[in-house]
Amino acid sequence: MRPVYMVSGGISKFAKARPDKTFQALCMEAYSYAIHDLGLEVGKFNELADGCVISYFSDHFARQLMAGIMAQDYLGLCPKPGHRVEGGGATGGLCLQEAWKSIASGHMEICPAVGFETMSHVNTWKGNEFIAHASDVSFDYPVGGFYSGYYAMMVVRHMMEYGTTAEQMAHVSVKNHMNAFYNPYAQKRQKLTVKEVREAPMVAWPLTRLDICVMSDGAAAAILASEEGVKEIEKASGKRVKKVKVTGIGRGTDAMRMADRPHRKVPLLPNEKAGDYVGKKWHGGRLEYPGIHSFRAGRMASVQAYEMAGITDPLAEIDFVELHDAYTSSEIQTYEDMGLCRYGEGGKFAASGKPFLPNITYGLPAVDKDPQKGTCPVNPSGGLIACGHPVGATGLMQAVFACWQLQKTIRKHLKKPDIQVKDAKRGAIHSHAGTGTYVTVSILEAEGGR
Repeated sequence: MRPVYMVSGGISKFAKARPDKTFQALCMEAYSYAIHDLGLEVGKFNELADGCVISYFSDHFARQLMAGIMAQDYLGLCPKPGHRVEGGGATGGLCLQEAWKSIASGHMEICPAVGFETMSHVNTWKGNEFIAHASDVSFDYPVGGFYSGYYAMMVVRHMMEYGTTAEQMAHVSVKNHMNAFYNPYAQKRQKLTVKEVREAPMVAWPLTRLDICVMSDGAAAAILASEEGVKEIEKASGKRVKKVKVTGIGRGTDAMRMADRPHRKVPLLPNEKAGDYVGKKWHGGRLEYPGIHSFRAGRMASVQAYEMAGITDPLAEIDFVELHDAYTSSEIQTYEDMGLCRYGEGGKFAASGKPFLPNITYGLPAVDKDPQKGTCPVNPSGGLIACGHPVGATGLMQAVFACWQLQKTIRKHLKKPDIQVKDAKRGAIHSHAGTGTYVTVSILEAEGGR
């Protein structure tokens, strides 16, 4: 495999609805921004690009079959190679990794990854029905209904096993909304308190409306290149490219029907040992997996990505994470899957201050008193809960913000530096689909590494 670099990225404004633009135009909004940031015009860049990967989740939202090729055509990339990627909530993360494969394999030198979703084209209840079809429609869907019900069930199990509280989950929402307040691309920009999160309308106990991500319209684009591709871009633009190396990728899967998921010993990360779990009060002194409260696919994706990137202690060696927080509960669960804390400690981790940005004041006593505030900021962009979740674009949005963090260009792109992670050298992005059926983890490192 060859080294692969992300050299630029762009996102459109995320919003509840973008009636001003078609999905093709939203893609161009993100794509052209990424290209102009390289110092090139779209036409010139398209001469250099060898093809592309396009991602979107649902033909139903687009109301168009084969919308991927329509987006590719609109971007000016026909008749070059391209294909559409779909994998539920992990669609954007999979798209990035497919573009990575095109470069790593030697098939391409320069490959854009572009994703979009226009979810406003249907009523919210209908959109929830479409999304719920990413569960097993023969078994889970008839008894579970919309996804909020599934995730409420999972976190209730987490609460029963580990003592996680609804207030700990609310800390996640406060954090992510506060971060999005400083992100002009974000759909929801508001400052909240734990009390306001808990007093919001209840959707599926213990999840309130402010514990749950929003449906969105939007697009994102990531430009990947080989070392030779970087040279081509620099020659064409006359500018030096700030390279961000993709040093690890991982994917995990699990059975669609939750009842089919086996209960086995938890896969351990390099910084864990069986003694961390054996003899604990949970599960009668053992930790079986997945146990509904956790995501085996997320753990396996993390294991692969960390091994490839040479990471042995995630909390100590990763400077920030852009994580798939469709629900505050799933962010807490994913802390554990990714090894930022041990299984059962996600709730305490959320309230400890460790996933908070140290340069933004949240006004939460648990954060203000913690000496390790900002140990590993999670979702400095605002995440899905506040930045938005246009499904096919979301994983690529995470990649774009990770790239900007590592290029130290947050001030340039957002016109303010508040969510810039100081001295960021390595970041992780995490995309999650269904009730945990597809998960991707990708590791990005600044030029020069850690």
